[in-house]
Amino acid sequence: MSFLNIPVKQIVAATIFAIIALYFSTIVPTIQIAWVMGILILTIYLFSFEVVGVDVAAITVMVLLGVSSLLAPYMGLEAGLVNNQHLFNGFSSNAVISIIAVMIIGAGLDKTGVMGKMAGFILKIGGTTEGRIIPIISGTVSFISSFMQNVGAAALFIPVVSRISARSGIPMSRLLMPMGFCAILGGTVTMVGSSPLILLNDLILNSNAALPAEKQMATWGLFSVTPIGLALVSTGILYFVLAGRFVLPASGGKGGNATSPMTYFRETYGLDYVMNEVLVPSETSLVGKNLFDIEHGEYKIRVIAVQQGPGDIVMGHNGLSREFTVRGGMVLGVMGIQSEVNRWANDWGLLVRQELKSFHEALSATKAGIAEVVIPPSSDLVNKSARDVWMRKTMGLSMIGLHRGGKTLQEGDGIRAMPLQAGDTLVVHTSWETLARIEKDRNFVVVTTEYPREELRPNKVGWAALFFVIALSMVLFSDLRLSVALLTGAVGMILSGVLTIDEAYQAVSWKTVFLLASLIPLGAAVETSGTAAWIAREVLAAIGTPPTWVLQGVIAVLATFFTLVMSNVGATVLLVPLAINIALEVGANPAVFALTVAIATSNSFLIPTHQVNALIMGPAGYRVPDFMRAGGIMTLLFLIVMMVMMNLIF
Repeated sequence: MSFLNIPVKQIVAATIFAIIALYFSTIVPTIQIAWVMGILILTIYLFSFEVVGVDVAAITVMVLLGVSSLLAPYMGLEAGLVNNQHLFNGFSSNAVISIIAVMIIGAGLDKTGVMGKMAGFILKIGGTTEGRIIPIISGTVSFISSFMQNVGAAALFIPVVSRISARSGIPMSRLLMPMGFCAILGGTVTMVGSSPLILLNDLILNSNAALPAEKQMATWGLFSVTPIGLALVSTGILYFVLAGRFVLPASGGKGGNATSPMTYFRETYGLDYVMNEVLVPSETSLVGKNLFDIEHGEYKIRVIAVQQGPGDIVMGHNGLSREFTVRGGMVLGVMGIQSEVNRWANDWGLLVRQELKSFHEALSATKAGIAEVVIPPSSDLVNKSARDVWMRKTMGLSMIGLHRGGKTLQEGDGIRAMPLQAGDTLVVHTSWETLARIEKDRNFVVVTTEYPREELRPNKVGWAALFFVIALSMVLFSDLRLSVALLTGAVGMILSGVLTIDEAYQAVSWKTVFLLASLIPLGAAVETSGTAAWIAREVLAAIGTPPTWVLQGVIAVLATFFTLVMSNVGATVLLVPLAINIALEVGANPAVFALTVAIATSNSFLIPTHQVNALIMGPAGYRVPDFMRAGGIMTLLFLIVMMVMMNLIF
């Protein structure tokens, strides 16, 4: 039931949030704080209930802050909530430029084929023993994610884990969760490992602008958090090594001893499909029908290719569409269960060939086959169906199965009309040339790795490593801003041919960039309006004056909760000013309290709301209870280890 297509739960939640906002407007000390609190509550609502995409929500909030300058007289304000001259400063901020550079550097390392070599090395060292492979995979991905975005590191490692799983016989469900959790934990090892930590120093500088000189904070160095991050990574690895057999799903995912691609897909998804050539006689009533009519009837079949005449084969990208009309004399390449294909052919008077003749070359195992691709959280295809985007024609992917929530839907289940969700695994038939192109598309993560293709750019490994080291050295041993140092490495990879400029643009998650840049003005408004200071005083009045470590623990728990219901960037922007003001009220170190928030927003294991968790859910066949079982313990361990280490070090 809905009103104007808005789910009832969102309407109810909006009403409750509106009541909360009205209540706060009656108790805050100034009209300016009342408006900032209202926008803050609106932001939390939009993020929590995903009324629109998180990036759209952030941009909307930024625009509202800008428009407040025009509406100030009607809002009872002397000026807008944010100076419009600085509204877009987030897009040129050190944090945003650093994140863009990190994404490009990560793509450059991937383009050189480092991941495939890494898989071989891990198998050589770890063998096929789960207890040895898990720490090697987890340790490696945590190291990589300490210098690039954790969701990027996880995406790079899904093909590695898939290859290891296929060769070792260990189900992916036993390997992907340790890998994903350690990718998140690895983001706490350096100040460039996660968006919250990259953003932290900018938030500290924003807060300094409103503080007297004697209370201003120093920013954090690249390795300031390393002892804490290493302790958290070690805890995660030990947790899965010691308790993995109890908390990880015993089966599921896509690992195992698959002896052939079709055996693998039959055992994993129950897709017992075969490829047939079907000759269309001129006298059959099928002539004149389009592919939509053929494929959406009672028969569970999928047309992969069409031979219109000698040497004239239509398939793949910019080839077949659902409007393609069948003519007499054509040969159809049809995939489906053999009994279904035979029944369909008999009913329409078609001739089924026992072996491939027309498509012997085009559909050979060296040219095309079945593959798996995953829809990542940042994909533009989320909430769109295969039919909406004309997937077969525009992308060259013929979807024959959709794996979601531990279940595989097949032909006849309306899979091409279903809106896609983050974490969905699509089973598709495609050419290997198309699959290699899809690997560069940020809308997909290609799980299938062992297919005939050209090597990427292994001859550029030296250049990629050189510019990665140059960027890291500039961060460590120079006074250059983080963004300039990282951009040096990114530009170096482009100039040396590791990446083309188009590939560099494609490597950037612009959704993340706009999310981060658009939220920075909100953080400034919370700080400069006095909202953060007021909330801090109210929190202290409510809980009294407990020991400093108890207050720090409360902030860490609050950050953990926020990051489960909204983006970790949003949680960081909202809570850092609050944490700084609480610390100033009790005489604690405000920079340490701010760091507590930025680290605790990585504590997102309980439910698959973090981008990394959403990414691994489909390929491993995980369900929400799987995350709650393994992630519940990891959440508690994270809080304990973080609090102990921070109090020991700071």
